[in-house]
Parts: sequence; structure tokens; C-alpha cells
Amino acid sequence: MSLKKTIKLSVEGMSCASCVGRVEKALAAVPGVFDPTVNLASETAQLHFQAPADLASITAALEAAGYPAVTAQVVLDVENMTCASCVGRVERMLKRAQGVVDAKVNLATETATVRYVEGAVTPADLARVATNLGYPAKLKAGEDKRKADRKAADITRLGWLTLIAALLALPVFIVEMGSHVFPGMHALIDRTIGMQNSRLVQFALTTAVLFGPGRLFYTKGFPLLFKGAPDMNSLVALGTSAAYGFSLVSTFAPGLLPAGTANVYYEAAAVIVVLILLGRFLEARAKGRTGEAIRKLVGLQAKIAHVERGGAVIEVPIEDIILGDVIHVRPGEKIAVDGEVLSGASYVDESMITGEPIPVEKTQGANVVGATVNGTGALTFRATAVGANTMLAQIIQMVEQAQGAKLPIQGAVDKITTWFVPAVIGAAAVTVLAWFLFGPAPAISYALVAGVAVLIIACPCAMGLATPTSIMVGTGRAAEMGVLFRKGDALQMLQEARVVAVDKTGTLTAGRPELTDLVVAEGFDEADVLRLVAAVEARSEHPIAEAIVRAAEAQNVGAAELCDFQSITGYGVQAMVDGRKVVVGADRLMIREGLSLDTLCDTGDVLGRKGRTPLYAAIDGRVAAVIAVADPIKPTTPGAISALHDLGLKVAMITGDNQGTADAIAAELGIDMVIAEVLPDGKVAHLDRLREGGKLAFVGDGINDAPALAAADVGIAIGTGTDVAIEAADVVLMSGDLTGVVNAFDISGRTMRNIRQNLFWAFGYNTLLIPVAAGALYPAFGLVLSPVLAAGAMAMSSVFVLTNALRLRWVKPVLSDAHATDAPAAAPLRPALAK
Repeated sequence: MSLKKTIKLSVEGMSCASCVGRVEKALAAVPGVFDPTVNLASETAQLHFQAPADLASITAALEAAGYPAVTAQVVLDVENMTCASCVGRVERMLKRAQGVVDAKVNLATETATVRYVEGAVTPADLARVATNLGYPAKLKAGEDKRKADRKAADITRLGWLTLIAALLALPVFIVEMGSHVFPGMHALIDRTIGMQNSRLVQFALTTAVLFGPGRLFYTKGFPLLFKGAPDMNSLVALGTSAAYGFSLVSTFAPGLLPAGTANVYYEAAAVIVVLILLGRFLEARAKGRTGEAIRKLVGLQAKIAHVERGGAVIEVPIEDIILGDVIHVRPGEKIAVDGEVLSGASYVDESMITGEPIPVEKTQGANVVGATVNGTGALTFRATAVGANTMLAQIIQMVEQAQGAKLPIQGAVDKITTWFVPAVIGAAAVTVLAWFLFGPAPAISYALVAGVAVLIIACPCAMGLATPTSIMVGTGRAAEMGVLFRKGDALQMLQEARVVAVDKTGTLTAGRPELTDLVVAEGFDEADVLRLVAAVEARSEHPIAEAIVRAAEAQNVGAAELCDFQSITGYGVQAMVDGRKVVVGADRLMIREGLSLDTLCDTGDVLGRKGRTPLYAAIDGRVAAVIAVADPIKPTTPGAISALHDLGLKVAMITGDNQGTADAIAAELGIDMVIAEVLPDGKVAHLDRLREGGKLAFVGDGINDAPALAAADVGIAIGTGTDVAIEAADVVLMSGDLTGVVNAFDISGRTMRNIRQNLFWAFGYNTLLIPVAAGALYPAFGLVLSPVLAAGAMAMSSVFVLTNALRLRWVKPVLSDAHATDAPAAAPLRPALAK
């Protein structure tokens, strides 16, 4: 069986929701293509394919449908080519690269000119193909700006077309509409240039508008209409052609029309083109802003790095860094790629990746992430991931995939838009016929005006933009907040969830035990007891022993001499420390040694009920202290649990811990349901029980959480967890605590609310205004909607939808670290010594 591939293409010519449906239908018809998803806002198509499908058959299908894939050309500077065989080798490999249409390599100029399908591959990827072959390649100066420049040029071109069309249409609008608004203007025109000459001038200017700036509506609209697949361009072409054609007859052959009906509607045809071009210009500018999050992420990358090459440290463009390169980072510089620190010490600001503001200490052996910012120290690290394998590149890829996703809510929109445009044409035909048969005189004029208004006002642009623009902006803003939606439908599923199941260790808690309490008996010094106990526990490898040693080091209690160390299996440890016998273990060890716990027994019971593990220390045959160790709750956890409750969610905890410890933690945090003593393979079975309360989201971070993450309706992986857990999740949090879960639910709810607002506007606009355009208000009020007003309303509906979606760019995190820590919930357990 052939390997399934994924490809993303830029598609040209889409203007409305019906275009999206036709592109998806054309792609789905190609044998070997699966799950094509088309996004009007980003003008892209994302699909999976395998043999017999290939790039040629996919692009041919798009071409045949009238929506060609956008191709681009890039020039690469290629080094180390010495002969024709080098040229042939580079050319062959470039032609085999995914997305490449053609490649030509020139030995004399040492360049490769590559034509590729935009979106399927990047210029940097193409340069890497030649470099990996042994011929270092880089983009010719300025090539990396080409795509952005093309988008800007398209917006500029639309702006000029709109301006030219407006200047040409303005005299037509003033002459014709002025005659209806200002008394005497009609007579003035008749006395000066004459009515026929006025019509000839209007004809000339309108013709220039329609066949100049407005030509694109006809070159795209009529071919699709004749193929039986009309789109928005077809509606505009039909409407303006009807007004223009009727005006031509009125101007040059008025005798063909009934007496009194030879009116001209040049201003309608011209101004409709101007308004729709203006709408597209505003759409193009707004669409450019929907991808702002991706551009910000790309802009985080460093441009150059200081790399050891040939015994010297030289400046190298980031594209030329290879695995294993040793890179030097100076104070204040951006880290170029992912790597492992070899030497040096510094604090690195990772907030642009994790969203957490506190810089992280980096010393030998620590991992660093590309695009983060070094502090005041200097570091040397070895590159462990470059190009598309860096964390930032993978984040960008996740965001792009989520932005191109199609939510379940979009299914209803698709069903409607597949028949919407043909239905509009039918409605316009019925409108014309009804006015012609039953309308007042001149019936033919009323019929024309109403029919054109229906065609123009019903263009389903807003429908096509309603969902994808909100998804693009919402998921982009979520990424800036450290919430990555790996799967697009998680955006909708998350806000439908009613229960949040949370793994305890590493999610609610820090994931490693800490010393939380040290209560000494009368006559003993706290620091001295800690010094003696830590000396004994330093010989043990148990996690609890490590927690005690860490606390002693933090308190700087000093060293002690130890001998005769003995581990008592199932009980504890003992040794001679500074000539004193020290015994540390559970209460059963004290009982075995015949030692009285006295009042410390009650203290140990209280600590146990709080979910902590009590140990006892005896010095020279007398119980000296009770020690409590626990996996401390993260400082942000209480506030996050409280915020989840405020969102109307029930919170469940799943843990392998004993029931008593789990109940204690649940009581302290206000968790609604507790499932304890669960083996890793039993988590999935318990999820079904919890799902009875509604759709379920599961939050985890470990390898043993992967099955539960995959089985939940929405799996949320804490970003500090393992790769296996992250791969199984639908949503990935770059931060290591539950504040990201709250923000994920919030942005999901806001985005879906935004989508519903857009859909309500888009459908409501069409549902209400098509009857108005057809003349529903005429019997009661004598009002007929002008095609010019219809064009303005149609253009503004799309701009409204885009503007509403762009509001998501300014969403603030509902819960920051500070808010979470200050929340009025139970105080978290802290790794500090209790007095």
C-alpha cells in the first residue's frame, strides 16, 4: 500500500461559500484523495492523498474546476556544483520534492530556478533539498519576502481597481441619481448636453468600468455559469449584465421596448462593480490580518547565529545551521534553534513559547528552544533540531493545521451553500416573472430592478467567511496564549464538554515529593534534626529521601559524618551520625524499636488526613520529630480549579494514589469527583463512567496518560509532558499548569460564540434581505430596493463578518499565573518547613 501524504495548497479564484464547496467536490473526485478541507479565509486547500493521486492530478482537477492552484517561482544560489552531473543530480532531486512543478539548474550562474505549488512546500525546504544532497543552497537575496510582497501587491491592485472604477462611475452616478434627487437637474441636462448625449456618456463610462476594473467578474462568472456551477462572480455578472444590457437597448434601440419603459440603469451596473470591488479590497485587507498570529510566530525566529566552523566562530544564517553544529549565544541574543547546553550558565526568557514570564535557568545539559531570548549570561549549545523539526516550526505547523480545519458546525453551512447560488438565480427569475406579470407600469423596469437586486444581495460571501475567519483568528490568538489546538474539531468539542478529568501527578501537583512539614518534639532543635535525618537519607535512593535531602540543602543546615548505615526493608533506615544513633521510618518502625510516639502520633495522623506521608525520626532512642512529605500542589492549581467551576464545569481527579490521600487533596481543592487507586491501564474504563455527565475532556502529562488522552472527547496534554502524551492529545498546553486549561476552554467558547454570531448575521442577512430585494415591501410601503443599495449591503456583510472575527485578536487570558496564585481557594501545599 502506498504511503499517505498530506499537502496544503494555495487556491486562486475563490470568492464565496459555493466556491469552497466546488473546490472540495473537485478534489474529492480525484482517485486517492481523502478528506479535502478548503478554507476561504486563508484561500487554501488541505488534503491527504496516496497513489494513484499525485500533485499533477490534483492541480489538474483544480484547473478544470476553474480554481487553479497558485504556483510561485524561487531562485536559489547553489554552491559546490562543478560539472553537468552535479547539475543533473540537483535538478532531479528538486523535481522529486513534494510540490515542485519544474526545476532548472544553471551551472554558469550557480543558481536553481524552481517553480512550485504555493503552500505545498516552502523555499527554505527546497534549499534544504539541495543542501542535504551536498550542494549548499540558500534563497537569493529578497526571495523570502516574495509571498508577502505578492499579497501586498494583490491588495494594492484591488485598491487601484476600486479607485479607477469609482472615478469612472462617479459622473454616471451623479448625472443619473442627481436627476431623481435634485429638482431641475433633469431639465438642466436636457438643455445643455441633451438626454441622448447624457446616455452616451454614461454608456462610455460604464463600459469602461465593466470591461476594465470589473472584467474579472465576467471572465470568471460566465464560464462557471455555462458549466452549470455558478458562483458569486456569476451572480454579479448576471445582475450587472442585465442592467447594462437593458440600458444598451434603451440607448440605441428604444423602439424595441414598450412605450415609457426605455430607462437606463448604467449607474446601477457601474456602482455595483465599484461597491463589490470595495468590499473585496476591504476583505483582502482583513484576511491579511487573520494570519497575524502565524506571522508573529515566524517573526520570532532568529535570523543569524554564531556557529563554530573550521575552528572559528562565524555568523551563519539560520537556514544554514545543520544538526550537531555548536552555537554560541551572547547575552541578550535570540537562541537560533533547539539544542542542548554544552557550557555556560544563563537565564532564558521562554515566555514566547510557554507563556510563562519567569526566565528559566540553563546550565550544562539543559535543553534550549529556538526563538527564546537569552539573558545576561553566555551559552554554548549543540543543535539537536533544525528547520521543520524545531519546536517553533512544529508549533507553527500545528496552528496552520488547526486554522485549516473544518468544524462540525460547518457541515450545515456546506449543505446550504451547495444549492444556494442556483436557488438565488431561480429566485431572481421568479421575481422578474412576478413583477412582469403582476407589477405596476412600467412592469419591465420594476422587474429588472428587483431581479438585479436579488442577484446582487444574495451573494453568499459572508457565509463562506463566517466560520474559517473565526477559526483562524481564534486558534492564532490561542497559540499566542500558549494553547495549541492540534485538531481543529477540538475547538468546537471543548466548549461542549461538561466534565474535566484531571490526572493528579504532574498535572495538579508538581510531580515530585517535597518536604512539607517538620514538627520536632520538645528539647530538639529543628535545624539539627533536619541535618541528622538528611545525612541518613542521603544514602537512600527513595524519592521521599531525595525530598528530605533537597530541603536540607535549601536550608543549608550543614554536613554530618555518617557510618553503619542500614536499610530496614519495609520499615525505614538507620545509621550513626556524628556519634548519635538516628532511625527514620514509618510509625511501625518506631513501634518495632519500642519507642513511644507520644503527642507526635496525633500530629502524624493529622498530616496523614491532609494527604501527606508522615515519617518519624528517633535520635538516641527518643522520638525527635514527625516529618511529612507530599507531592505539593502547584501554586496555580487552586485558582484554576475555581475558574473551571466558574465556567460551569465539573472537575474529576483520576489517580493511582490511595483513596485517603486522593480524598484529602480533592477536599482541599474542591474537586467534585475522585477516582483513586487506578492502574494506568484502567483510566480509560473510568472515563466512560465520567462521560455520563456530558462530553469529557481529560488533562494529563505522562506516557501512561496517552490512552486516556486519545479516548476522551478532547484530550489536553500539559506541554511539559512526554512526546507520547502530546501526540495523543487534541490540545497541547505549552505551560506546565492548569491555567492553560482554563484559557483553552475560554478561547474555545469565545471562538464558537463568534462563529455563531457570524453565521446568524450571514444567514439572517440573506434570509431577510432577499425578500426585500424581491419587492416584499412594495405592496405595503411602495418601496423597491435599489441594486446599488443591495451591492453596498452585500459588500458590508462580508466586512462585518471579518471585523467581528478579528475581535478575537484582543482576547485576554482569563487566568494568568498571578490570578491563579491569588485566587481565593485553599492554600496550596508548599515545600517549606512548618514551624
